[in-house]
Amino acid sequence: MTLPNELAQRFGLPSVEQLKKYRIWDSYFTPAHSHPGRDGLSSLEADMKRSERAIEIGCIEKLCYFPHVGIGTTGDKALEEKLISDPDLVRRPLEQHPDRLLALLQVNGHNVTASLDAIDKWVADGPMHGAYFPGGGAGAVVCNHKSLEPILDRLVELDAVIMQHTWFKTGGKSSAGESTPSELTEVAARYPDHVFIAAHAGGEWEKGIRSVRDFENVWVETSGFDATAGFVEMAVRELGSRRIVFGSHLPSRSLGTELAKVIHAEICEQAKHRILGENFRKLIQISDDRKQRS
Repeated sequence: MTLPNELAQRFGLPSVEQLKKYRIWDSYFTPAHSHPGRDGLSSLEADMKRSERAIEIGCIEKLCYFPHVGIGTTGDKALEEKLISDPDLVRRPLEQHPDRLLALLQVNGHNVTASLDAIDKWVADGPMHGAYFPGGGAGAVVCNHKSLEPILDRLVELDAVIMQHTWFKTGGKSSAGESTPSELTEVAARYPDHVFIAAHAGGEWEKGIRSVRDFENVWVETSGFDATAGFVEMAVRELGSRRIVFGSHLPSRSLGTELAKVIHAEICEQAKHRILGENFRKLIQISDDRKQRS
């Protein structure tokens, strides 16, 4: 039997003891339920199981994923009807894994009324901590579009976590619903006291970091693009370690690749602790405090 520390060493990771000290909270976990096929809900458990060994090796405490809740975000009418008729399908994973899973529901920018109702049901009065704005698919609307303002107003009122998929693409956007970090800063400027997370740091991370640098309420997330030297170092230098959150993008990305971006960066240990867990825990705690006051 391979011992845990031998496994960690094989993957180029620190010892299990050190990994546990980091208290890693993954802000970007993408099991199949987040992007379901017709077997969508059963795929979630399959991908949870597929990711289990990586989660164990990485000593990840919490994983945040982005479930669909039946408001037209999947593009699959049969699946949407199933989610609406049996909301326990959405709730069950969070009840089965209360010590492991966190959730930000996926909003539908094309259906503001349904999104607001879902936010009240699942965030204000339910187990989720905020919302994920996708970069493509049936629910995607560019983040600075005025139609999203009622959704954003409600999430800000709830002290909810807001994650926006962001990407700069060479040659321009593939669809009108995609968002860039620059567009997210326009949104953040309207809500200066609320934090917005730019998922994937915009893909082209040098451009992404520069785009959000002057907006202190815009943080960046680390996953989704190949590990390249200097990314986290630049992010810490330009943004400070308090504005960066770790994401694994499991199971579609390599845990070793994603963790190495932070663990092997030439930054201080305090910065690693913040990026790998402290910063995201802070946002979740703000959401929890609001729930307790309500």
